[in-house]
Amino acid sequence: MNEETHAKLKEIKQSFRLLMNGVAAQSMREKGLDYHLNWGVALTDLRQMAAEYGKDYELAIELWKENIRECKILATLIMPPEKMLPEIVDIWMEQTHSQEVAEQACFNLYQHLQFAPVLAYQWMAAADEMRQMCGYLVLTRLFMRGQEPNERGINEFLDQAETALASSNRGLSHAALMCVQRFVLLGDDYRLIARKALKSYDLGLF
Repeated sequence: MNEETHAKLKEIKQSFRLLMNGVAAQSMREKGLDYHLNWGVALTDLRQMAAEYGKDYELAIELWKENIRECKILATLIMPPEKMLPEIVDIWMEQTHSQEVAEQACFNLYQHLQFAPVLAYQWMAAADEMRQMCGYLVLTRLFMRGQEPNERGINEFLDQAETALASSNRGLSHAALMCVQRFVLLGDDYRLIARKALKSYDLGLF
């Protein structure tokens, strides 16, 4: 780590003390969000910090190494998408253990990667439920931007979604449901396909 990055990292970690929200941090712990350190800093404050520092690959890498909630979320905000390599994504996913960080990474960073569609389908078919959830979260954002899947993608998505909707993992089942909701909004043809494929579910979407 160069001196400039080290100085920025130190400055950022010190600033968390000023923004600390003990009540929020305690609430997160009670909900099972387990971080080595959690200052309870609001997402709006983290976004403001990210805007001040701008996109910074080296700083994002160093921030992610810290097992601190705020550092990991900030890393997803300042990592330049065009510099995020697949192997780095794999490392970050391996080290993602909370739904909150997973959701923030998908929203702030993963949806903007050039290879986001490939990631989404890979993750949906993974054995790891965290990856599956991220797959649906990314695909939801792509559908929201009007990106339409091809026939193979449609079949694969609906096949995986049928299983995910029945999952006992609430984060996963909810992510799959949100994704299906966005899928049917792509058009009437997609709505009809989803209705046929997911006819065993009363989703209130059709």
